[in-house]
Amino acid sequence: MKRLIWKYLLLGALCLAPLSVYSQDGDASAAEEAAAEAAEMADEGAEGDEAGAGDGGDEAAATLDSGDTAWMIVATALVLFMTLPGLALFYGGLVRSKNVLSVLVQCFAICGVMSLLWVIFGYALAVGGEGKFIGGDWSMLGLNHLTLESLTGSIPESVYATFQMTFAIITPALIVGAFAERMKFKAILLFTISWFIFSYLPIWHMAWNPNGLFWGWGVIDFAGGNVVHINAGIAGLAACILVGKRKGFPKTLMMPHNVPLVVIGASMLWVGWFGFNAGSELAADGVAGMAMLATQIATATAVVTWMIVEWCSTGKPTAVGVATGAVAGLVAITPASGVCGPLGAIIIGFSAAVICYFGATTLKKKFGYDDSLDVFGVHGIGGIVGAILSGVVAYKAFGGSGYHEANSDTAMLAQVFIQMKSVIVTIIWSGVVSVVALIAIDKTVGLRVDEDVEEQGLDFNEFGETGYNH
Repeated sequence: MKRLIWKYLLLGALCLAPLSVYSQDGDASAAEEAAAEAAEMADEGAEGDEAGAGDGGDEAAATLDSGDTAWMIVATALVLFMTLPGLALFYGGLVRSKNVLSVLVQCFAICGVMSLLWVIFGYALAVGGEGKFIGGDWSMLGLNHLTLESLTGSIPESVYATFQMTFAIITPALIVGAFAERMKFKAILLFTISWFIFSYLPIWHMAWNPNGLFWGWGVIDFAGGNVVHINAGIAGLAACILVGKRKGFPKTLMMPHNVPLVVIGASMLWVGWFGFNAGSELAADGVAGMAMLATQIATATAVVTWMIVEWCSTGKPTAVGVATGAVAGLVAITPASGVCGPLGAIIIGFSAAVICYFGATTLKKKFGYDDSLDVFGVHGIGGIVGAILSGVVAYKAFGGSGYHEANSDTAMLAQVFIQMKSVIVTIIWSGVVSVVALIAIDKTVGLRVDEDVEEQGLDFNEFGETGYNH
């Protein structure tokens, strides 16, 4: 069939080439040259068809795309920007002035430690291997397999490895907000390292490796609802409960020491999140564009919704409130960003703002746990909302892409059930790992700083410096 098409193309070229050339300058030799070139192109096309039919693999051969590569380098920088300085400033502004430096150092240290762990063995355990729960391609240890020619899809594998490294950095960094102002620095390092190995890497493999459990179920987790937010949120909840409440909580009012820093940090997170979500497509294409649009719409919806809910509840909107609402929208849209449309983004943004507001206020107050910076209230609950609703907004009735080409009501319910299963597994997995790690650390080096250290602040006592001169 393809040979027949090429013959017709050749015949058309032979007929039209003389007319087009004569119409320009009447040169018969130019017409002959054009016809000869058309014939040569037809022969090359036919030969290419024969070669492709012979081995069946040429079409699948990966080739580097400079546009995709350029976009992914930018997206990688944006995701790193989310942690440093975005998350560091966001958390730093929310704590009291005597602890601001401790939060900044924790984010910096986690960035360095997780980068090394990802290179040494993290990439090999998460990306490589064929297990359902964890990988293990030992040839990837230390990224020793990488060359200048190594590709992941249409981008250099080195860029992909760095992009995923930035995810491995920000996820454990999110957790520190749950136990801010009271946990020992060495305990934080031991906990985040343990959690990274035994929770982050397995959940990553389950969700994003084609052999993983969640992938096999058909779970929608485009940019990390389970892997990043639910995973980190549950770890934060376990940690804040086991470490215990801050001294004076909840009777002592613990106001953020620098609200402008909070808003600046949240703004940086908002900008960086475009790399987080749109970058997860690993290409500069329509899906990445829609993911970017969905991210903006969901976040804007969450900001407005949170502002209205807070206004109605307390009588006035707050800067910390609208910043937190933005983060809630960003969290919730993450798993669905590559499969939903504008309407779905509005649904997720609205739902996340309402439910996360309840989680960060009423729920925390009712159960009395001291989640200092609302890691569970925003990331845990927002991640759960986004993960479950991904099974709804992916379908064409809500403007989605029609995930798995199944758009009936029955199929939608089945997808929601799949999403819920993955959420339950993530909650149990991260919860068990976190509790075991925290108990082990408490029995060895201890989790919590002394009362005097907590009273005076972690900045000077843990790091010998202060964030402000008084």
